[in-house]
Amino acid sequence: MGTSSDHSPMVHQSWRGIQAIIIWFILLPIIGVSGGAKTRHFKWEVEYMFWSPDCVENVVMGINGEFPGPTIRAKAGDTVDVELTNKLSTEGVVIHWHGIRQFGTPWADGTASISQCVINPGETFHYRFKVDRAGTYFYHGHFGMQRSAGLYGSLIVEVGEEEREPFHYDGEFNLLLSDWWHQSVHNQEVGLSSNPFRWIGEPQTLLINGRGQYNCSMAANFRTPESSSSSSNTQYSQCKFRGNEQCAPHILRVNPNKTYRLRVASTTALASLNLAIGNHKMVVVEADGNYLQPFSVDDLDIYSGESYSVLITTDQDPSKNYWLSVGVRGRLPETPPGLAILNYKPTSASKLPISPPPVTPRWNDYGHSKAFSKKIFALMGSSKPPKSYERRIILLNTQNKINGYTKWAINNVSLALPPTPYLGSIKYGLKNAFDRNSPPENFDENYDVMSPPTNPNSTSGSGVYLLSFNTTVDVILQNANALSANVSEIHPWHLHGHDFWVLGYGEGKFSVKDEKKLNLKNPPLRNTAVIFPYGWTALRFVADNPGVWAFHCHIEPHLHMGMGVVFAEGVHHLNNIPNEALTCGLTGKMFLSKNN
Repeated sequence: MGTSSDHSPMVHQSWRGIQAIIIWFILLPIIGVSGGAKTRHFKWEVEYMFWSPDCVENVVMGINGEFPGPTIRAKAGDTVDVELTNKLSTEGVVIHWHGIRQFGTPWADGTASISQCVINPGETFHYRFKVDRAGTYFYHGHFGMQRSAGLYGSLIVEVGEEEREPFHYDGEFNLLLSDWWHQSVHNQEVGLSSNPFRWIGEPQTLLINGRGQYNCSMAANFRTPESSSSSSNTQYSQCKFRGNEQCAPHILRVNPNKTYRLRVASTTALASLNLAIGNHKMVVVEADGNYLQPFSVDDLDIYSGESYSVLITTDQDPSKNYWLSVGVRGRLPETPPGLAILNYKPTSASKLPISPPPVTPRWNDYGHSKAFSKKIFALMGSSKPPKSYERRIILLNTQNKINGYTKWAINNVSLALPPTPYLGSIKYGLKNAFDRNSPPENFDENYDVMSPPTNPNSTSGSGVYLLSFNTTVDVILQNANALSANVSEIHPWHLHGHDFWVLGYGEGKFSVKDEKKLNLKNPPLRNTAVIFPYGWTALRFVADNPGVWAFHCHIEPHLHMGMGVVFAEGVHHLNNIPNEALTCGLTGKMFLSKNN
């Protein structure tokens, strides 16, 4: 949504600058000659530590004493080598490199029970993989709910030597968005697995680069009308972040009349977000490491697991500063907005913006969200999807009960991961390592997606969708009503090991007649896509990456409760699978003992 000064001369001037950016973007040739690749080494220790992400001291999961974890910067074609030591005293850990496709290194994908065993306390594991494509990525824990505990950081891949981006900018900033609870992750996990069920509730704070302000008027005075949280009358000057670098607002220092790239990624555990900058339009140019046909927006919806690059022009009044604000979408907001400051040099960063932060669109204005999603197209000249599919899998998302426990299920199966990782089990044909029955390819055609399930009971399973290598696969994500009437939630789905083309979105139940609505001309390539309440989303990808890959809702408690599936393809093409992808669980240990 626009600010109150949308029609001011300065905004018109801003729009002229944005038009120039778009024209420049379209006309600039893309040069792609890679060279000078390097191996970039990192030595990390993961441990719990005390931190104050929102000015309230708590326990966070950090890396090398940092929260968020260190930012990795590399160039396309480089190899990243992370020597990771688990300094946690009582639990294992893994790291997933979100958006990195791991061609030839599926065991480095960092998914517990799928691609590797957890790294036990005191153990060290080498993640070594190639970053083959420039873009905005991040990494995070993928065992239990360790992402909710703060185990995440940014991974930025710049264009290779002698390459150029298809757009110009004078500088860049990195914004990693997350949500934060004061209740421990272990308490949250126990509540989600209890009978009666205990929901985690809404986050206390939204963090920008790990920084937020809890119970502070800087945020509280600008709460959305739907918020039921109490606000504080404390003055800004009395906020607890004064002198506390761990939770002081992030400041983006800019020079006037320049173009800046904002790399924005969301590693939230629950919240769907909307980002806006007072008096500044944004031109969206990249999503999930893929270039887009540029388009201008006043605000940007971003779901957990997604990343974007946007360009802004700093052509506003340089004697003022401006709020950058993120607010909750898709859920009734109980969390104040997260705020950062766009600081025009030489104006002091301590000078507060005069105007209030941009107003987040109403949380359930799904029309606004859908309109944004439908503006996203691949950059002209990008690869197009195959014209037809060879296999179609339709996945119905439902909330269910298993022996009285609340779960999420896909085609009435709630994912329960096995002790021995799939990658080694499939490669070496281990028996009894996971369910050998293939999961359902579809759901009952009579199922009413608009109503609660007539039979809420489900079952758990660890079966795998075995995909023929190099075939084209369509996945239709189908949303439905939850256990309670008139409730259907947003679910952002993330695919490991691949990008997919987002062919389209629709309302209600997908049917054959919807095929004519699919976009085969210029659909965007993504690794994360949202399904809206009571709707469907159509995806297409090529199963060309040997390995075993998770495909799941990126909302942390939803995955914890079973909302995911597993794809496997071309595993027989792999060699030299490390023991760490096999030797946990009774089946893996028995195999290892027989072959040593």
